[in-house]
Amino acid sequence: MKSNAVLQTDVQNAIQWQPMLHEAEIGVTAKDGVVSLSGHVDSYVKKMEVENAAKKVLGVKALVENIEVKFSNSFKKTDEKIAEKALKALKSSYSEVDDKVTIEVKEGWVTLKGELPWNYQKKAAETAVHHLKGVKGITNKITIKPELHDAIEQRDVEDALARSWFTDDHDIKVEVSGTTVTLSGDVRSWYQKEEAARIAWNTPGIWKVNNELVVNYDFILVD
Repeated sequence: MKSNAVLQTDVQNAIQWQPMLHEAEIGVTAKDGVVSLSGHVDSYVKKMEVENAAKKVLGVKALVENIEVKFSNSFKKTDEKIAEKALKALKSSYSEVDDKVTIEVKEGWVTLKGELPWNYQKKAAETAVHHLKGVKGITNKITIKPELHDAIEQRDVEDALARSWFTDDHDIKVEVSGTTVTLSGDVRSWYQKEEAARIAWNTPGIWKVNNELVVNYDFILVD
């Protein structure tokens, strides 16, 4: 059995294990698989690193994230400067999406809007700007509208999930309705839940993924 205290320690150790987070002061609490993170970091990249480290810990069913990004004076940038840098980052890193994505910045928070044919391009647009100085957070409102209109085959999605060692031994059910794929069933970690959705998003012609997977850790969490 993994107690709440053990889960808390596991998450703390996972965060401290990341090289860029050695000096970060992050508060961690755990209750019945729900992990709460608090504290502050000096970049949005580090904030995402904390979240990703916590999601990979076995026993984490959900995250409550209250980490604040605080910059030193040398890292502070105006919204105009952040927007300018973000546009350049999109153009230089992912020329195939830069003319299809618009950027809004308010008090350091970046909002991405637009329409792209693939989910990986949506993620790439976010990746291109998340490391920029002055960015406190990102809201990705880019929608997916595939250029292909082939029918989605349920078996294709199931086979793709089965090929991944992250998901091949888990009870994942796939339902297809038009251009929407719904995933349901149980996985053992939050990371596996996200990985299953990422695999489903690679399906040609897909517009939407409903991720209804439940993180069901094998061990009982106790006080």
